[in-house]
Formats: sequence, C-alpha cells, structure tokens
Amino acid sequence: MVANKILVIDDSLSVRKQVQAMLPKGNFQVLEAKDGQEGLKLINQERPNLIMLDFLMPKMNGLEVYKQLQSKPELQKIPLVIMSGRREEVLEKIPEPAFNKYFEFILKPFEQKDLIAGIQSAMKKAKLPREAPAPAAATAPAAAPAPAPAPAAADGAGAAEIQALKQQIAKMQAEIEALKKQQAQIMTFIKSKLK
Repeated sequence: MVANKILVIDDSLSVRKQVQAMLPKGNFQVLEAKDGQEGLKLINQERPNLIMLDFLMPKMNGLEVYKQLQSKPELQKIPLVIMSGRREEVLEKIPEPAFNKYFEFILKPFEQKDLIAGIQSAMKKAKLPREAPAPAAATAPAAAPAPAPAPAAADGAGAAEIQALKQQIAKMQAEIEALKKQQAQIMTFIKSKLK
C-alpha cells in the first residue's frame, strides 16, 4: 500500500518525468497532471501529501491553482513546491511574505539536490501555523509569528517523514558520490585509450 502521494502539475511531460526520476525511491506514488484544471481535480480526489506546481501552464496557471489551495484551510496544509524558470514573475504575482512563508520555490532547470531541499523546506513550511486574515487593518499582527518553533514537535508523523527523507537523501548522496568516482574512473580509462 502506498503511504504518500506526490502530485506533479506541469504542462511539460519531460519535467514531470524528470521530477519522478529525481525523487528517492520509497513508499510513495507519483501522480501527474498536465495543467492546473487537471491538477485541482486530482488534488480534490486524491489529497496528495505533496504538490509540485509549475507556474506557467495553459488552461489554469499555477497562480490560479495556488489561490484555490489558499482559499481552503484543508488544502493549505499540503506542502507545496512551485517550479518556474522566472522567479521575478512568481514574486510579482505572489509577493512577500507569502512567497517565503507558505510554499517553497525552485528555479527551473533544477538538480536533484535542489528538488530534495525544496521538498524538505515545503514540508516544514506546511506545518507552520497560518495567520488568520485580519478583520480590520487596526489589528496588531506582532503576536502572530511567535508560535513558529512549536509545530515541529507537535506533529510526530511529520517529523518521522522528514527523518525518513533525510535518511534517503544521505543514501542518495552516497550513491551519487560512488557514481561520480565510477564516472571519473571511466573517463580516465577512455582518455587513456584515446591517446
């Protein structure tokens, strides 16, 4: 039985496959959507544990999907990684503080380490308490940021997921280092044969 579902919403098949290939092998299922409409349908049907969202797509873009997610408290809690080749455009549409508080951003093209770091960060951010929308501008927001350290200890399952991901990352990094050494040996061998 699959414990975790990761939804990749991107109009590029190659990016969807790239994300799937970069994810550590584990107890999860990767779902794919080619546009925002299909992605929202899958979000509502499958309730994924993580969403990877392209920002520029046909039919319904990433900004519209993001707004839908933010409008429903039960969907706000799903870790979100927004992917785009244009950071400035994302910042223009989703300005601070939301840009740094509610999701993780990774710049395309990205490497595996960027993807894994983005996922870890998104999982942490999803556990942070959300500030309730202020009924009037006169309310004092100063007290709201204080509870930030508490959520990590509050959710044991989330901490276990993060620990499992850290172990998978450490294993992958060791495998990558071994592959780099093998590649260097192969290149040395090839160069010696070409002389």
